[in-house]
Amino acid sequence: MKDGIHPDYHDIRIVMTDGTEFVTRSTWGNEGDTMTLEIDPLSHPAWTGGSQRLVDTGGQVARFSRRFGQLKLG
Repeated sequence: MKDGIHPDYHDIRIVMTDGTEFVTRSTWGNEGDTMTLEIDPLSHPAWTGGSQRLVDTGGQVARFSRRFGQLKLG
């Protein structure tokens, strides 16, 4: 391996949303830094199977439904 071209890997502490912690090696931050997660597999609906909420910004879903709601496929 060439010298000086690889990132510096060091130990950091990860804190999950439920307070559990683990140590891993990363290029993020500095040696001994703590990364506190706001979203992780314990809280995100994609992993927990929770219901998803559709956010209608500016009425785009309603406008789409008005324009294309009458179309039938098949």
